[in-house]
Amino acid sequence: MPTSLLLASFAAGAAYTLTPGPGLLALLGIGAAQGRRAGAGFIFGHFAGDVLWSTLALLAIIGARTIGPVVFDVLGLVCGAYLGWLGARAVMTRRRTAAAPAVIARRPLLRGLAFGLTNPKGYPVAVATFTALLTGHASELGWHALPPLLAAACAGFLVADCVLIAIAGAARVRRLYRRHEVLIVRGSGVLFLGFAAAALAGAAPGLRRALDR
Repeated sequence: MPTSLLLASFAAGAAYTLTPGPGLLALLGIGAAQGRRAGAGFIFGHFAGDVLWSTLALLAIIGARTIGPVVFDVLGLVCGAYLGWLGARAVMTRRRTAAAPAVIARRPLLRGLAFGLTNPKGYPVAVATFTALLTGHASELGWHALPPLLAAACAGFLVADCVLIAIAGAARVRRLYRRHEVLIVRGSGVLFLGFAAAALAGAAPGLRRALDR
């Protein structure tokens, strides 16, 4: 298993966790209202959802590659377009007029578990993110690669979770996030646009060859 492939899966897991979204907002709210311990409980519960969606995403990606390179390239094209759409929306976001209320979770672990497992955007974003970062290693993707890739992704989740836990209890961090939320969301949009470009660049040569036949 090439180290570069494992690092790509690790980076995909970390990026999936750290990208601003509903989960991060909920974590900041719980951490600011109830402290770092509650925030850690939420994020550890959310980890189950991260593992579920990343497993399904890797199954879809490897399955598409196993069926044939054209199917994988089409998946890369669709995921690139989806990430581009998400990125464009994020870049064009505007400041909200009302601040989000403080989040109180009586059972942060169960709240995070439910949040992670029921997030409707979890699967498509996971597929798109992993496809974008693994597309350069398409020839090395097979069923034998699933366990190490999932382990690398989980390592990325855990490292990113540790970063989030470190800031979860800091009310100053939440205020900073709220103050510069638009800039941060737009920055994540630029990141998504970069992922989209990578996915499209990886899919284009294979699709071009298929069309020339």
